[in-house]
Amino acid sequence: MAYSINSKDYFKTVTYTGDESGQTITVGFQPDFTWIKTRDGAYNHQLVDAIRGNTKYLKSNATDAENTSTNAVTGFVSSGFTLGADTNAWVNQNGKNIVSWNWKANGAGSSNSDGSTTATVSVNTTAGFSMVYYNTGGSGTQSMGHGLGSAPELIITKPTQNTESWYVYSKTLTHSNILKLNATDASSSSGVYAYAPTDSVFSVSNSAIGGYNGVMSYCFKSIKGFSAMGSYTGNGNADGSFQYLGFKPAFILLKQTSSAGNDWWMFDNKRLGFNPSNSLLRASISNAELANTDIDLVSNGFKIVSTDGGINASGSTYIYMAFAEEPLVSSNGVPATAR
Repeated sequence: MAYSINSKDYFKTVTYTGDESGQTITVGFQPDFTWIKTRDGAYNHQLVDAIRGNTKYLKSNATDAENTSTNAVTGFVSSGFTLGADTNAWVNQNGKNIVSWNWKANGAGSSNSDGSTTATVSVNTTAGFSMVYYNTGGSGTQSMGHGLGSAPELIITKPTQNTESWYVYSKTLTHSNILKLNATDASSSSGVYAYAPTDSVFSVSNSAIGGYNGVMSYCFKSIKGFSAMGSYTGNGNADGSFQYLGFKPAFILLKQTSSAGNDWWMFDNKRLGFNPSNSLLRASISNAELANTDIDLVSNGFKIVSTDGGINASGSTYIYMAFAEEPLVSSNGVPATAR
């Protein structure tokens, strides 16, 4: 029974300890998008990708323009990524416990003119992931090709050269409502994503996004057995809902959408990697990791086991993005034996 995708070739969570001198972090493939967070301290998240180059980083928990460091993530290599001795960039401080989430796209990308604006696109259609870098300007609406072959279900956009929020589109909210990755806001009406994405392009409003040079969008769509973008409704009960994914999750990002005040929650299969203790980090703030018993990661999805409003308020809606540790369906969709 052949699987449609080998999960660990395209996404992987890796933990490591900082050494403050320089090291290679082994991922198992050459990543094109790496998201790093120091776990045991209030340090900013650091997001690096192959289009903008490894010296440029963004912070998911801040509106800051991109920063530059020549000695933080020093390169993407065939086995993973390399780190320098920069102790101020939050990726390699001596003795710190650090996590990285790594995605495979297609290197530095190439020119794509599917939309009204030519963009640089690095795309992995097998994994349903693309990175799109482009310029906006003036008023009106412009469209960019995403390269995925069918419409993305979640898009995370950040103007890189200016102080500006991160704008999140989810198919469950429709294009006219957004969330902000750097904030605890509920979803709100916005013209940032001017139209619903199509199989070839997505659109932004220049006036809503600010008319900036240098905008990055990370685009995702569900791939059976590998990734899932979805939503659920909380019940306020410790016996919360179960979300079938078709795989054991290696990573989950989720957010309450119907009420303000709760952060973006992040779980993975390495911190600590067993139930009921799947430690919590939050994409929207720099805080250290928290011990957490609110979610169980199981062979075919995840189960909510908490009344906390950040994950299970009664009647509240939540969106999630999940990636697989192991698939549970074959390439033809037939269920495989759970481990």
